[in-house]
Amino acid sequence: MNTMTFRGYTARVEYDERDHLFVGRILGIHNIISFHGESVAGLRAELEHAVKDYLAECKKEGIHPEKPASGKLLLRVPPETHDRAIVAVQAAGKSLNQWTTEVI
Repeated sequence: MNTMTFRGYTARVEYDERDHLFVGRILGIHNIISFHGESVAGLRAELEHAVKDYLAECKKEGIHPEKPASGKLLLRVPPETHDRAIVAVQAAGKSLNQWTTEVI
């Protein structure tokens, strides 16, 4: 998957052969924010414009914009799965955070 990032927002980028356009969509938030451009430079500019417009619209409406992931992930797993993860972590000589980050 090809991606572009601006101000912490990441977008999936694809080329639409039929329309001869690069198209992108911001990932990780509920709002649907898409954009397109005829070149990579044009697509980059449109990504920046889309993010700025989204942030401005949120401000105008008095709502907090969705933010990309914070980096905190809480998982609830069965105790047996947790035990197997701890064994794998100790065998690898890593912390649970290091190991999970690599696995994910």
